[in-house]
Amino acid sequence: MKFKTFKKRNVGLLLILPWWIGFVIFKLYPFASSLIYSFHDYNLFRTASFAGLNNYKKILGDPLIMKAFVQTFKYAFLTVPLELIFALFIAYILNFKIKGVNFFRTAYYIPSILGGSVSIAVLWRFLFKTEGLVNMIGSRFGIQPFNWLGDPTGAFWVIVLLRIWQFGSPMVIFLAALKGVSQDLYEAASIDGAGKWKQFFSITIPLITPVIFYNFVTQLCNKFQEFNGPFIVTQGGPLRSTTLVSLLVYNNAFKSYEMGMASAIAWLLFLIIMTLTAVSFLSQRYWVYYSDEDGR
Repeated sequence: MKFKTFKKRNVGLLLILPWWIGFVIFKLYPFASSLIYSFHDYNLFRTASFAGLNNYKKILGDPLIMKAFVQTFKYAFLTVPLELIFALFIAYILNFKIKGVNFFRTAYYIPSILGGSVSIAVLWRFLFKTEGLVNMIGSRFGIQPFNWLGDPTGAFWVIVLLRIWQFGSPMVIFLAALKGVSQDLYEAASIDGAGKWKQFFSITIPLITPVIFYNFVTQLCNKFQEFNGPFIVTQGGPLRSTTLVSLLVYNNAFKSYEMGMASAIAWLLFLIIMTLTAVSFLSQRYWVYYSDEDGR
């Protein structure tokens, strides 16, 4: 019996061995290496030398890097609430039994599948060019063409809108949560005279707060790592108004070849994301409702 148990364990370990090899080579090793490099003056064309905390001191003392962090915070805390509000609004509408609802659910989800691709980012750039489709439509209504990609504020909002447009993933999760809310609660509220808005804020929102929390945390982590939009649509400009931290890491690593500095910036971003995630988990006790007390 012991031999059979030992054999079964070995078979299980053998089956997960490819995953472990991939994890060590492509995840754990780069993760540990970047931490080590962050404390070194490491250029791809020079021998690495230990620099202690110099890279981190340079980051804190460089106004351009600090601006990238500020822009990343601004970008994340604009896109996450707007995307979640829009996703919940559409999910709430699609939760009703209307004709062709399955078509609309698919149509609203497609941007999330295509939105992260390079081709969509390129298309988005052409849409917002001075002679692009957005200005062409605006001119039909007497609106003067606006240089979206040449204006710092306009370019920033272009990449914000690109991300908000990809609301399909949180929408699908919200839709599943809305379907899990018992109809008996709505019927009881209707009998008591509660209208649709009262039911939405008193029944729907409290019961789906765990899903709101999940979407908030996952989307927050994603937004702090946004790369495609700033890189392809605006190239970080104009005046570095769309240079987010992920693009800054890329520029330092693959344009300046300063791997030590790029690693330090990436680790500082990692610590910020971990801190915000921890704060989010601590805050859930004040606003997230779990029907089971064990879920707290």
